[in-house]
Formats: sequence, C-alpha cells, structure tokens
Amino acid sequence: MITRTLLGLAAPAGRRGRLSVLIFHRVLSVADPLQPDEPDAAAFESQMRWVKASFNVLPLDVAVAALREGNLPARSLCITFDDGYADNRSIAVPILQRLQLHSTFFVATGFLDGGRMWNDTVIEAIRRAEPDRLDLSDLGLGTYDITFMAGRVAAIEDVIGKLKYKPPSQRSAHADAIADRVGANLPDDLMLNSAQVCEIRDAGMSIGAHTVDHPILACLSDAAARRQIVESKRALEELLRDPVGLFAYPNGEPGRDFTRRHVDMVRELGFDAAVTTACGAAVPGCDPHQIPRFTPWDRSEFRFNLRLARNTRVVDYALV
Repeated sequence: MITRTLLGLAAPAGRRGRLSVLIFHRVLSVADPLQPDEPDAAAFESQMRWVKASFNVLPLDVAVAALREGNLPARSLCITFDDGYADNRSIAVPILQRLQLHSTFFVATGFLDGGRMWNDTVIEAIRRAEPDRLDLSDLGLGTYDITFMAGRVAAIEDVIGKLKYKPPSQRSAHADAIADRVGANLPDDLMLNSAQVCEIRDAGMSIGAHTVDHPILACLSDAAARRQIVESKRALEELLRDPVGLFAYPNGEPGRDFTRRHVDMVRELGFDAAVTTACGAAVPGCDPHQIPRFTPWDRSEFRFNLRLARNTRVVDYALV
C-alpha cells in the first residue's frame, strides 16, 4: 500500500501524468548463469504480478495517445520486449495472458525463421568451448580463462563490448569466427519464426519493428539506416497484414546509438511512436518518437516498486 501510494504521487493522472515503460529481451525457462540479467519464468511472473498489483498496464499505442491528449491514468505502465526471441512466445506470452497483461514485442525481422543474433553466437560458442583458455587475440580480442563459469561470463561481456560498435558485417564475421574456432553446433531456434509472430499478435499483443539486422543505426550511412527501418516495417506488415506503427531503436541510447536523423526517419516513415533505452518516464509534450524505457532488477516487490517510483521522477531523460 505504501509503494502504491508513492507510485500514485510520482505518476498522477491527467496532464501531470507520467508513463513508465519496461523493457525486457528474454524470459528463460530456467536461470542461466551466462545470462544473469535475463529473468527466468518464475522471476518474470513475480515481477508481472507486482506490476499488475500496482500499475495500470496499457498497450503502448494507447498509452502514447493518452499521454498526448493529457488523459493518462495514474500509475500508467507499458511492457515491451526487444529482438524477437522464441521464448517470448513460449514463456512470456502465456504468463502475460494468464495475468491479463499487454505487451509490445519489437521484432528484428532478419532473424526470423532460424536466424541467430551475433551476440547469441558469441554466448553460445563460449558456452560450448572446452574448459581451458580461449585465445582470440588474432581477432583483435583477448585471451580468456574460461575454466570456470565466472571466466566465461567475463569473456562474453568483454567480447560483446568490443564488438558491439563494429560495422554489422564485422560483428557477424568475428562472431562466426569464434564459433568456428570452438567447433560446436549452435542452436538455430533461439528466435521467433513467422508463425509465432502471428500467434503473439493473435494473443492480443502488439508487434513493433526493430530493424532487419539490429545494427547500431548511428554506425550506418543514412541510406542503410533508412533501409533497415523501412524493410523491417514492410516485412512485418506483409506477415501480419496489419499496419505496424511502433518502433524500437536497436541498443537505443540517444546520441550514441541513434541521432536526430534517425528520429526524423522513423517519423517520416509513418511510425506513431518509438522507444529508446534512456531511463526515465515520458511526460505530456514529450517527443513520442523518443519514449524512454527502464527495467528494475530488484527481487522483492517493495524494492521493485520503489526503484520504479524513483525512475518515474526522472523526466529530463536524454533526447537527440
């Protein structure tokens, strides 16, 4: 009751309203020590029960329209997922349906139907590597002691950090080289297939675009960035036979991962709203194509809600 009151004060209704948007990527069947930031099914369900008890959960397009019109309900919140992992359909959607909660799923269309993101190639290759030293120095990376799990986690973080801002072709080439060196068969079912995207929509959820290949837009030419955005929109609209009006910037840090040029592209291409990964809450009058998002990571309901209440007070979030 105390945190609900705090949330009501932090995010009142109407023209002083503030919109919180949560961002997730995966919901795992069981906890994975190599991906400690990804919740398992039990943890995610607990978080969603806390959300249901304390917030008014709205579809993202409905919330953005209410924000613009100044009639947002108190304690408004949206749930979103990025990238398009298969566990979104198999694990997250059933939990959301059971709790009668809505989410928007932003799909990178180039990985549908058997694709794999470069960072998952890195994770799964290092998972399967022999327990010894992994020498990637000839790839411009490092030499890693992966005898123990902590060493594998550190190796994954270092490699992904070093490759993230490389041109997309270089990222993929380096990831594939690591997989080749390990010599293990990697999974090809991590991402959604086309039928599952339709199933998510048919379950009452929303689908948004997230580019084709999940590049850092700021690392591309304007023509290439525009192509990534428009082709992902077109592919989803052809698949769903519905308009796609929501977009998520890959990686999503304003000024570093995307710029004003990309915001203008998204607006010009007909998207109604777009989301970033800047912390804070959206307020009336904010740019609907730069909606901030946040994920509290606490494992108790009180601390989870308290962190969200604090984040709701952040309204000077980054814009480009």
